[in-house]
Amino acid sequence: MFEQNLSKSTQSSIGAERTNIIQVSDFFKTPELVVEAASSHRYAHINPHYPGIRASVEPALLAGLCDAVSSLVAAEAGTEKRPWEGQAWYSIVTHPKERLAPIQRLPHFDGFDEDQLAVMIYLNRTPHGGTGFYRHLSTGFERLTEARYPAYKTALESDVQKSGLPPARYIEDGAPHFEKFFESDARFNSLILYPGTSLHSGVIDNQAALPADAKAGRLTINGFFRPKR
Repeated sequence: MFEQNLSKSTQSSIGAERTNIIQVSDFFKTPELVVEAASSHRYAHINPHYPGIRASVEPALLAGLCDAVSSLVAAEAGTEKRPWEGQAWYSIVTHPKERLAPIQRLPHFDGFDEDQLAVMIYLNRTPHGGTGFYRHLSTGFERLTEARYPAYKTALESDVQKSGLPPARYIEDGAPHFEKFFESDARFNSLILYPGTSLHSGVIDNQAALPADAKAGRLTINGFFRPKR
């Protein structure tokens, strides 16, 4: 049920920093069966930063995702495939906007590891969007490295002191401290692969429902992958 199709992949460079991303349409050959598999899991709040519930994907699905990332990266770079490893979850956004912590109202990044890539697969037909990518206005940063982080932290703290935190709602255009410069395709059964150092956020419609249901809610598969050492 987890068989994949990589034939509809496109590569792009986005933003002023020309970040490389890969998008794939019609990723799973039988996506409805993947949704059925997702609905059979027991979900829980397993990450304090994620505004919803998650369940680990099946080992076979994870292995397939590692192989897909390997193939996509090799095709983009024009190199031989190499082994990749990672972890992935079925994820459903459920928190009402009023419950969002201050850090959840700002774009985030996944860590300083510049070899790590993030995957999002959209498996819902809700009004919610895909993944937004943001530029921090004070610094111009679109990606964060360990070397950049001190300047970013200082500038963001200064921003918040001057104009306050964004209101308790999901991020839209990023104002007043950020601007959104790209949003991924959120069509059912599409995938995006991007560097985890990118400032990004899920695009959640603040007026739409967020049911805790794999078949009715904003179901995605998200994961983090890196080459095996």
